[in-house]
Amino acid sequence: MAQANAQLGGSMVAIVTPMHADGSVDWDSFEKLIDWHIAEGTDGIVAVGTTGESATLGFSEHDEVIERTVELVDKRVPVIAGTGGNATDEAIRLTRHAKRAGADACLLVCPYYNKPTQEGLYRHFHAIAMAVDIPQVLYNVPSRTGVDMLPETVARLAPIDNIVALKEAKGSIERIHALIEEVGDGIDIFSGDDGTAMESMLVGGKGDISVTANVAPRLMHEMCAAAVAGDREKAEKLDAQLYPLHSALFLEPNPIAVKWALYQMGYIGPGIRLPMTPLADHFHEPVRDALKALELIQ
Repeated sequence: MAQANAQLGGSMVAIVTPMHADGSVDWDSFEKLIDWHIAEGTDGIVAVGTTGESATLGFSEHDEVIERTVELVDKRVPVIAGTGGNATDEAIRLTRHAKRAGADACLLVCPYYNKPTQEGLYRHFHAIAMAVDIPQVLYNVPSRTGVDMLPETVARLAPIDNIVALKEAKGSIERIHALIEEVGDGIDIFSGDDGTAMESMLVGGKGDISVTANVAPRLMHEMCAAAVAGDREKAEKLDAQLYPLHSALFLEPNPIAVKWALYQMGYIGPGIRLPMTPLADHFHEPVRDALKALELIQ
């Protein structure tokens, strides 16, 4: 059975890929971000997911982001590499590279655009698991992929040794309940929706792969730790502080707002790749207000 080099869970940041104004990757800012996250208590780094603009990175860039993440993290926290694709062979190729690069696990999104059946989803993930012996986290995000992997399909995949978790981003507590009832003893359930993450962990989820953690890593770590421990009072108090930020960071499609927020905080430059565009002017004030409320900017 594939084993992760470190336990996955808690607040795992879906880290942005910093870019210069011309769209090239800003490696200096990336190194500073990773060091900041680890100092602030982030429990894991998820590289080249949706927030990391995986859709617009070429193969060589995708590979390099994973390689550099592993190198910069230097085993201080687990590294989860985004290696999903809507072609099974492509996902296998990316996953093989991530294993060679030294990632602790891979995050595999449901195939997007081509809308496979539940049987197609099962065969896709089964094929990747059989091809690459590395811990794998499945990722269901129907709003982006156009397909919803149902709990019964997850249950078919859960007995596979190296499928260790599911990132569920449907944003439904009912779905989290169903998954934990169906597969909670077999694989871990992680939230992929910051707005419902606290409740997901309080009912049995083991962590959150988070956008909000990009800008408030310490607070997200503390909230996730409290929720996973079952401390509802503390978790609710912390999540109430975070909730305006959860909302503000999705005023436009991710990662538009979170990259703009980090730019305002001085951690990265303004770069983002087409077809994503900088945050619209009329959203600047609400995002800025959410940052100010947590004293993340003056």
